[in-house]
Amino acid sequence: MELVITSGINHIDVAPGYGQAEERLGPWMETERKRFFLGCKTMQRTKETAHDELRHSLELLRTDSFDLYQFHAVCNMTDLDLITAAGGALEAILRAREEGLLKYIGITGHGLEVPSVLIEALRRFDFDSVLFPINFILYSNSGYRQRAEELLAQCANRDIGTMIIKSIAKGPWGEKQKLNTTWYQPFTDKEWIQKGINFALSQPITGICTAGDVSLLPFVLDACENFQELNSFEQSELVSRASDFEPLFN
Repeated sequence: MELVITSGINHIDVAPGYGQAEERLGPWMETERKRFFLGCKTMQRTKETAHDELRHSLELLRTDSFDLYQFHAVCNMTDLDLITAAGGALEAILRAREEGLLKYIGITGHGLEVPSVLIEALRRFDFDSVLFPINFILYSNSGYRQRAEELLAQCANRDIGTMIIKSIAKGPWGEKQKLNTTWYQPFTDKEWIQKGINFALSQPITGICTAGDVSLLPFVLDACENFQELNSFEQSELVSRASDFEPLFN
């Protein structure tokens, strides 16, 4: 957190499922809340459980409200149906917004279906933000790239925030020894981290979320400071390297 503050970062993205993140951020939010646009999430799908989890997160984070509250890991139409149905989690979050407990409502997801799921989500409700994966390996999948670009275009037209995850994802761990706290294997050398950051930030997005491993944070911040926008040819060249790696999502 000292590094984050020194670096001028002003957006925190946290969730109940991120280990002890809420508990550990709580004391910082108590004193530093005004520095940050604070986003939290819920994986609850019903009105009652989402209501309870939101308030528990507020308690752990020692704050009165969120700037952004997101439906977490909406990776398929079944989850989307549950959230938007009568008695679904969306009803609780809308009520919480009326009560002043949050300002913006977002939705997140990962996996090959997620751009299509988020496009449908935007048809059903006027979300303020989306969060989903983009990296050069994923963009070698033509279907994913087409739908992701369609989603980004819709978001640009409607002034919807676009936060990107997995920008430095290298692939699944598989049988390899897990050397980082991320559930996927990240790039760890500076050259490939820079390539991944350059590719993600060259897309028409709002910003990226850093990888969930504190040892990688300095390298990601350095890559952002040294960001160089890639032209279409340079992006294509990078995408052509995707076959050197195993896709994270199948």
